[in-house]
Amino acid sequence: MMTSLFSSFDPSTSISQLNWIMLMTPMIIIPMKFWTKKSRLSFMMKNMEKNMSLEMWNNTKHKEMILISISMLMLILTNNMISLLPYTFTPTSHPSISISLALPMWMALTIYSWTKYTKKMFIHLLPSGTPSPIMPMMIIIETTGNIIRPISLSIRLTANMIAGHLLMTLLGNMNQLEKMILIMPIQIMLMMFETAVSIIQAYVFSTLISLYSSEIP
Repeated sequence: MMTSLFSSFDPSTSISQLNWIMLMTPMIIIPMKFWTKKSRLSFMMKNMEKNMSLEMWNNTKHKEMILISISMLMLILTNNMISLLPYTFTPTSHPSISISLALPMWMALTIYSWTKYTKKMFIHLLPSGTPSPIMPMMIIIETTGNIIRPISLSIRLTANMIAGHLLMTLLGNMNQLEKMILIMPIQIMLMMFETAVSIIQAYVFSTLISLYSSEIP
């Protein structure tokens, strides 16, 4: 039976919907306050949280957004790393998941900033020193850029996660014995590259959210 090239992203299984299991896995892994003694993993996550707080503090001075950005980073990073395991599903490879992460954050920042700081947000639409003839064009460009922010966030995450997994799927179908000597090193290099992409995309997503919040006075 012939299957589609994108069938590897199908979350349906004969037992249950694997995408719900993948989305609930970070909620099971991350909480560690129920243990009597902290483990090495908890120390590692605490150091990561501390370093990310310092990194996010350079982007925004809103403490609430720093906490939200770190939480978003841990959620996306955990899902991306678990999706590298065999027979697992990648939730962030679907636009429905990535847009559900980006759109509420963008709407919350937009509604809050325009209702609380309306005049200052209008000032942001026109950079200082703009010549008078191109002022209407700059306002249209800035407005369009603000509107497409959730789309660019979600498409960036989805496209990067799909691309690497599709390459691994295509190389995995070449299971002839004479091709294994050539394919195995490429698969190992691609796996290392996909691991780096999973970490970088989670970092980029959370960093851009914190940068968007820095525009709020």
